[in-house]
Amino acid sequence: MTSTAPEPESGARAAHPDHLGHVIFITAAAAMGGFLFGYDSSVINGAVEAIRDRYDIGSGTLAQVIAIALIGCAIGAATAGRIADRIGRIRCMQIASVLFTASAIGSALPFALWDLAMWRIIGGFAIGMASVIGPAYIAEVSPPAYRGRLGSFQQAAIVIGIAVSQLVNYTVLQIADGDQRGKILGLEAWQWMLGVMVVPAILYGLLSFVIPESPRFLVSVGKKAQARKVLAEVEGEGIDLDARVAEIETAMHREHKSSFKDLLGNRFFFLPIVWVGIGLSMFQQLVGINVAFYYSATLWQSVGIDPTDSFFYSFTTSIINIIGTVIAMILVDRVGRRPLALVGSVGMALALAVEAWAFSADLVDGKLPTTQGAVALIAAHTFVLFFALSWGVVVWVFLGEMFPNRIRAAALGVAVFAQWIANWSITASFPSLADWNLSGTYIIYTCFAVLSIPFVLKFVKETKGKTLEEMG
Repeated sequence: MTSTAPEPESGARAAHPDHLGHVIFITAAAAMGGFLFGYDSSVINGAVEAIRDRYDIGSGTLAQVIAIALIGCAIGAATAGRIADRIGRIRCMQIASVLFTASAIGSALPFALWDLAMWRIIGGFAIGMASVIGPAYIAEVSPPAYRGRLGSFQQAAIVIGIAVSQLVNYTVLQIADGDQRGKILGLEAWQWMLGVMVVPAILYGLLSFVIPESPRFLVSVGKKAQARKVLAEVEGEGIDLDARVAEIETAMHREHKSSFKDLLGNRFFFLPIVWVGIGLSMFQQLVGINVAFYYSATLWQSVGIDPTDSFFYSFTTSIINIIGTVIAMILVDRVGRRPLALVGSVGMALALAVEAWAFSADLVDGKLPTTQGAVALIAAHTFVLFFALSWGVVVWVFLGEMFPNRIRAAALGVAVFAQWIANWSITASFPSLADWNLSGTYIIYTCFAVLSIPFVLKFVKETKGKTLEEMG
């Protein structure tokens, strides 16, 4: 039997920062990456039809231009952690800011379709970086007593970014008299929609110069004096700073650097728990949620709603997304992850089935009949609400908690990669599927929502109230 030395007691668990407002500012500044994540992901919604018209392309090519950003997302997410460990979290944020800025300018002023696609990939890389660095940094600078609440800033920033992008699109369209290709100061409306992102992108970069580096990174590179200063800033002067630095060092030395080999099982390639994580990630996307954020304006125009109204409905959908996310943040620690997922699956399945029925009606003068049109709008908003209050938040909570310590990092990487692939498959296929049969497309999404119910019941275990060490 081996014995271990007692860990230093720093008092960090009960620590309260001397200036909580300052800690909130630091967290909010870091969460700007999440805001840009949401904004850049969904702002393309306003430009889809204009891009189709300007470059005279079919649905298949259009889908690839829209979805190609997800390739950059996957690469950015896969490499961000390693980059951040080498050069620091703040430098990583600054790189992401530059990439967001370049993508905004390039996307607004493309020379050709290939040029637009290239800037979309660059923006996707920045999204991937922001999706990894933001949560990691916030967790590392948050006092333990406030970590859960401060950690929720990232998801809140994402859904606010989605809503603001739709509000910007709607406002620009109004200025252009409802024409996505209408001229405003020499540029077409859709170019302004994509270019406005330069403002929050530059703000993100400026904020990164006024927030401190992560104390965990500072300890890892031997800058202990700076780490103590940051810890005093975010956790308060009342803790034992030397013991706190020692705690971080001890935790880092104990960490097992998980690798892909750790995930392999004997019979089914991956360990069962890894397959569960992959399943959760893929179901989150296969219900078609990103159709609501990438293509909603196009969807409503395809069934006869005029462009201005379609952009307005895209904005109201984003507001519903925020409301649902707040509900999930309130309930996830009270009722548990599994019940929320099941309620969400049932609600999404019913809403998607109703949408499929509404879209099955024959168009009259290019429009859905009044009844089916109203039902489709209500069902679409209901679908987004049930997704946001369940799978939108719960999947990320599950992925952060469900894996054993020894494989957590590697398993999370595989699960998130699967999520990007599923996201790409839905985004790239929707225009062609919609051309084939819009109602049939929503039946497919309905089937995935229905299948998620037995998946959760049989394979997903509740993680509420358990420590990470209890996960195996």
